[in-house]
Amino acid sequence: MTELTSRLLKDRSLSLEEYAALIRTFTDDDAVILAKEACRVRDEVYGNQVYVRGLIEISNFCRNDCFYCGIRRSNKKCDRYRLTKEDILSCCEEGYSLGFRTFVLQGGEDGYYTDAVMCDIVKEIKSRFPDCAVTLSLGERSSESYQKLFDAGADRYLLRHETADAEHYSLLHPTELTLENRMKCLKDLRDIGFQVGAGFMVGSPFQTAEHLAKDLCFIADFKPDMCGIGPFVPHSDTPFGGYPTGSAVLTCFLLSVIRIIHPTVLLPATTALGTILPKGRELGILSGANVAMPNLSPATERKKYSLYNNKLSDGAESAQCLDELKKRVASVGCTIPVHRGDVKKG
Repeated sequence: MTELTSRLLKDRSLSLEEYAALIRTFTDDDAVILAKEACRVRDEVYGNQVYVRGLIEISNFCRNDCFYCGIRRSNKKCDRYRLTKEDILSCCEEGYSLGFRTFVLQGGEDGYYTDAVMCDIVKEIKSRFPDCAVTLSLGERSSESYQKLFDAGADRYLLRHETADAEHYSLLHPTELTLENRMKCLKDLRDIGFQVGAGFMVGSPFQTAEHLAKDLCFIADFKPDMCGIGPFVPHSDTPFGGYPTGSAVLTCFLLSVIRIIHPTVLLPATTALGTILPKGRELGILSGANVAMPNLSPATERKKYSLYNNKLSDGAESAQCLDELKKRVASVGCTIPVHRGDVKKG
């Protein structure tokens, strides 16, 4: 075990420089040791339960042109769709019968979903399924918009910060998108009262160990209720289509570090991890993750929500195959309960 790993286990935090050094120099033994501790910490807070959320991808229209994303507005090959209120409610009906008690409505920044449209949808979901949580992941909106969505009954909001380094952020996004505004949105969401999710890509173009160290410092300081991290996976119809896929090993290592420095965080084993590795979901759980988000979207549309190449949407990634996911989760010593799975405050 290296000295930095020993320090992390003892102090539960490191400096920016130390995180960068840890990322550059960790060994297989360090990864095993931290994964074991991360699972111990997770089980101490949440037991051996993995919370499932039903993911409903409501639209692949997006006004933004992020360089890594397959649904960016410049991608003319993207087969666009959007779900109606009735489509979304039908997904929720099916999900509820399968045992889901959280619905995640995710989409590009699509102007069709105005505050009035989204508030109506959220209110209807909460009316029909009062014991369920509604999570939204619809990108950057105004503080006033977020407040209206919260007042309508939305419980959580996921907004990955992508990178905590402003210069790196500018290399991944067009000039109209800034890290400053992304961080303002996250602060607004927290101030309003949402359970807030942040997150970042591992191995995105131009990323350094120092960039990842900044991400870890941000997580330790902001303490999001949820943190979604996954390997960068390129999409062939984007400017980054020729860049290499991020490392599953480093992703799992960072999952363990995040669990140790922020024990109460809700930490997904992401679809991206399962996409690049056959047992990526299981390895994520064995690294300290405790959330899975199977796909509840209409089967006819799932392949169209193509954020990156070969994105999984069937098998254990499909909500209809929840039994398969339960078996895979059980194979690593965990269970899937039927409840909302809210964050536990420290």
